[in-house]
Amino acid sequence: MTISNVLLVTVDSLRADAVGPYDEGRHTPVLDDLAAHGTVFERAFATGNWTPFSFPSILASRPVFADTGAIGVTESPTLAETLADDGVATGGFNAANGFLTEHWGYDDGFDAFDAFVTGSGSGRYGRYLATHPTVEAWVQLATSPARRLRAWLGGDADDRPFLDASRLFDVEDAATSFIADADGPFFCWVHYMDTHTPYVPAPRYIREVSGDRVGTHRMLHAHVRTGLGLDVDERTLAELRTLYQAAVRQVDASIGRLRETLAATGHYDDTAIVVVGDHGEEFQEHGHLAHYPKLYDELVRVPFIVDVPGAEGGRVAEHVGLDAVPPTVADLLGADPDPAWTGDSLVPTVADGETPRDDPVVSVAVRGEEVTSQPIPRSLADGDLLVSARDRDWTYIRNVDAEGDADADADELYHRPSDPDQREDLSVDPAPEAAAAIERLRPAVEDHAASLREASADASDAEGDADADLEAHLEALGYR
Repeated sequence: MTISNVLLVTVDSLRADAVGPYDEGRHTPVLDDLAAHGTVFERAFATGNWTPFSFPSILASRPVFADTGAIGVTESPTLAETLADDGVATGGFNAANGFLTEHWGYDDGFDAFDAFVTGSGSGRYGRYLATHPTVEAWVQLATSPARRLRAWLGGDADDRPFLDASRLFDVEDAATSFIADADGPFFCWVHYMDTHTPYVPAPRYIREVSGDRVGTHRMLHAHVRTGLGLDVDERTLAELRTLYQAAVRQVDASIGRLRETLAATGHYDDTAIVVVGDHGEEFQEHGHLAHYPKLYDELVRVPFIVDVPGAEGGRVAEHVGLDAVPPTVADLLGADPDPAWTGDSLVPTVADGETPRDDPVVSVAVRGEEVTSQPIPRSLADGDLLVSARDRDWTYIRNVDAEGDADADADELYHRPSDPDQREDLSVDPAPEAAAAIERLRPAVEDHAASLREASADASDAEGDADADLEAHLEALGYR
């Protein structure tokens, strides 16, 4: 199946159960509609617990660390390079995630690329608000009545936060311009940051998901408590979840506006839309918030929706990894995959219902002495290597650096159908079925760990030092 264009939408920190196609209790109108017409991969898994560990698969179909021993894709054959060589116009627009910039090689192959790390909105005041969500919440709360009145008088939607700190509208405007200017086949990648901490959605979406007339007070209370380091009680946790869901709704609306652009420019009927989360988000399921180095489903299971004009669509129960994204997009556009890519095209599944290959999906994390240790790991030398392997029903996690340590638990095993929250570790004195699962999944974990160590030992560190402005943005995201 070959079409003219592909719009790839990636959403930072978007867990599968945050959107309607994966949880009937959620209402995400645009994604719900895409899923109704497209193909939903019910068991899609990221290859890492956070952006720099996951995105080498999403845009280069390569494992993190495999080519340079460091994060990034500077030496990897990227999707954009492959498509550009085939004559496809390429545009990439990232909402100021500092790990998806030119520094890490993510501009390779893009005719038009903007990471929005510098420029409008990135000055001292914008960075201050981005790193002080409590202040932004106060400002948003104080200005909300006037802004709502102005929107009502002007007939506009109250859908903008006080400050576009997430750069949603910058990215949306850039993608809209790229699509409007396209006069041939194109590939457009858009990455949203709204569902990444801190969650500061527009008041409209807070009201929509909470049913409140005001809603912004939820943002204020939650950010005050977490900003002061106070215990996250049930009320605060519920408010954080509300803010997160409001941010999801905000992204959903923006994707809808991109679809409207495709329709207005005559591209809708020949453009495939692919939506994935790069990793999930934890709300204390295993003791923390955000996305610390763990490999449970709240961080690894993500949405993966492919809507192709003319394809029948449906739901796919088999497990897939995000390294399938580049070969799938290339296949849709009639381009040959790079031989180095590890994933398989899912076009046969989308178009003809073929069953995907059933190899385990392997994911990695690097954990320091403490789970929450800083700096955030950027190489294998920064802590213990954790590797997981998943098939349709089982999750096997191994701390490959804990072997021989009597005080460390090297293995974990979970049966997801009976234990979806992964609470009961079945690796100790496993029953026959559990023992068979370990025997089946362990080779994938051990082989992956060995290949990464070999690659890391042979490759030079291509990361280098990031400039001060980039590091400031990484710190704004909570990384350093």
